[in-house]
Amino acid sequence: MRSAHPVVLDCSSITQSDLTTVEHIARLQLCLKRGGCELGLYEPDEELRALLALAGLSGVLGVQVQRQTKKREEPGGVEEEGELPDPAA
Repeated sequence: MRSAHPVVLDCSSITQSDLTTVEHIARLQLCLKRGGCELGLYEPDEELRALLALAGLSGVLGVQVQRQTKKREEPGGVEEEGELPDPAA
């Protein structure tokens, strides 16, 4: 079995990612794989990473999608200012 030769695609100049971009990358990866090469992506932006993940290709291309975690707010405390009025009967 031949060892795969790495080919790196510089994604830093991609200004707008869409599903057409993902299709071209997937086709390139397939052609390279048939020829015994592996495709790596250099500096894919967050939008491209998300689209690759959506298409299920992030694992195939070895792209890690990093999600930013939202900072959680502390739960509110109980306010003890006074008693509630009695409900009208």
